[in-house]
Amino acid sequence: MKKILLFVLLVLGQATFAQKPAMTHESMWLLKKIGVPALSPSGKWVIYSRTETSYNPDEQSTDLWLAPADGSGEPRKITNSKGGEDNYFWHPSANQIFFTAKREGDDVAQLYQLNLDHGGEAQRITNISTGVLSPKISSDGSKIAFTSRVFATAFTDSISKKLAEEKKKIKTKARVYTSFPIRFWDSWLDEKQSHIYVMDLNALKSTPQNIFAQVSLVKSQGFQLGSFTFSPDASQIIFTATTEYNTGAYQSATSHLYSVSIAGSAEKLLSSDASDYSQVQFSEDGKYLLATGHLNGNKIYYLDHLYRFSWPSMDGRTELAAGLDRPVNDWEVSGNSIFASIEDQGVDRAIQISIEKGGYAYVFGGDAGSITGLSVSGNSIAYNNQNMAAPAEVFVWDAGKSIAISKANDAALARLDLPKSEVFWTKSSRGKMIRSVILRPAGFDPSKKYPLFVLMHGGPAISFKDAFNFRWNPYVLGSSNYAIVMTDYTGSVGYGEKFTQDIQLDPFKGPGNEILEAAADAIKRYPFIDASRQAAGGASYGGHLANWMQATTSHFKCLVAHAGLVNSEAQWGTSDVIWGRELMNGGAPWVPTKTWKEQNPMRFAANFKTPMLMTVGENDFRVPINNTLENWSIHQRLQVPSKLIVFPGENHWILNPDNSKFHYQEVRNWLGMYLK
Repeated sequence: MKKILLFVLLVLGQATFAQKPAMTHESMWLLKKIGVPALSPSGKWVIYSRTETSYNPDEQSTDLWLAPADGSGEPRKITNSKGGEDNYFWHPSANQIFFTAKREGDDVAQLYQLNLDHGGEAQRITNISTGVLSPKISSDGSKIAFTSRVFATAFTDSISKKLAEEKKKIKTKARVYTSFPIRFWDSWLDEKQSHIYVMDLNALKSTPQNIFAQVSLVKSQGFQLGSFTFSPDASQIIFTATTEYNTGAYQSATSHLYSVSIAGSAEKLLSSDASDYSQVQFSEDGKYLLATGHLNGNKIYYLDHLYRFSWPSMDGRTELAAGLDRPVNDWEVSGNSIFASIEDQGVDRAIQISIEKGGYAYVFGGDAGSITGLSVSGNSIAYNNQNMAAPAEVFVWDAGKSIAISKANDAALARLDLPKSEVFWTKSSRGKMIRSVILRPAGFDPSKKYPLFVLMHGGPAISFKDAFNFRWNPYVLGSSNYAIVMTDYTGSVGYGEKFTQDIQLDPFKGPGNEILEAAADAIKRYPFIDASRQAAGGASYGGHLANWMQATTSHFKCLVAHAGLVNSEAQWGTSDVIWGRELMNGGAPWVPTKTWKEQNPMRFAANFKTPMLMTVGENDFRVPINNTLENWSIHQRLQVPSKLIVFPGENHWILNPDNSKFHYQEVRNWLGMYLK
């Protein structure tokens, strides 16, 4: 009897395990979203943001959480307000944190200070009408600098308020432009620009001061501020900026290094070379200014390199980690080292770079997952880690071991059937080794045959990393119905600068062939794939590729294109960025280059036969709606089975929870209709 009971219990246990559900949109959307960590200067504590998600945006909230960095205690929430906290950081010596938030009574985000020794609510320490962005604290903790978007001549907040009121009174609502660009992402550009403000934390009532009053750069129509940092003695701000932003129609803008006194002064040009600089930090001992940058040229893509300058002479520019040939996600200075997250063949890993010697060594990561958002204190590194089956959580690396800190989604994910993704490499017909990822369906049965959905990534200069995706989640798309193959075609990042650059002049044909060859390789390797039932789809550049597949092959049962161009000539003229498209095709559209003529899907519209689902955000200025409407017209004219979905209020991404759910449902319905 006992044996029979044990057998029954074992069978029931196995059945329970086998009945774990697949990830749905609901189970995905309701996962907590964890922000980047910030270690305290002592290394004892770590703070991070945590978003409680909801389908009702009014019920969604973001708060800060505090946890012991050694994992000895549970995290606890230290803020509790409707206005979510962002841009949080520690005071370098006091037990205080700062953050920006738009709380009750705030029209725009303001800077807040929370004293952890005293407890209680955070105190607002700014009241600037144009809001606070990207705050940073000086190394001695005496000053905070931040940026704010203002009119070019508004060097006091009273002037900002006056100009804003005068603008409201103008009855004519016309946008007038004399230079490019005029739009960015999902917004029309205006005449405002970012300026740097500095405030003294030691003063009882410190008013932030705009330190750009004497900076001549702001008079340029092409001025755009980049990153900034305090000098070691906190007497200056070092920043990157360009005066060429308005030349983006015919060249890549170059940003230089500058300094300005926090008391206000004319800017001083610090870089005499032709590099385009972006991020800046100082070494802890103040001996070196560190910056990322690259030389602009006629290539579609360039890796940023890390440079060291002697401070304050700016002599002896030296490249650090010279042989790296991998993109740097983020970096932080600690002691005599730079700790950086790099993208390397589908994973993000942590490396350590010697500031003095310039060499680098791998620290941790690299086998799987994505290590980003590094925060360093002493021998400890806090970071975000995620993978394809789990969104970012906070961990701490200490003494060679990883400590889980946030653990916000562990229980929810444990209830789901989330097959582990597998990597395979295909030697393409061009002799390149191409990396792909295959994902089996939930509830996988090796005796069954499953349709194949070929998912194509956007960019093109991104990759299918081992990272979680809320917008095109393969677990939700595949569920228990489809095997999914995701290929890093030529143009993807993490495989060396040349691999990314090789897409130039060959935007669709070469990558498209690699995707098809990888899918064919997957079918040979994995007998559970039904080769007779295949579909393909993607968003942005993945949508472009879906339209290229439509133009060049009848291989698939159906296609899905979100925000995809069908006419690259029209895309050149209507997108918010155009110069890179000219570089990609070898000249302007009126120049009859081989690429413009031979790799524009619309020119092959007579070949369109495959049923296609087209979706687009109405406020998408990156791949404007005209391309999707043109694609729709072609399909309707040729009487190809097709469906069009336009999302009012959405940009290049579908972000509203209900819209996102509907989008996933429609994609899965379309696949289900043709892959039965």
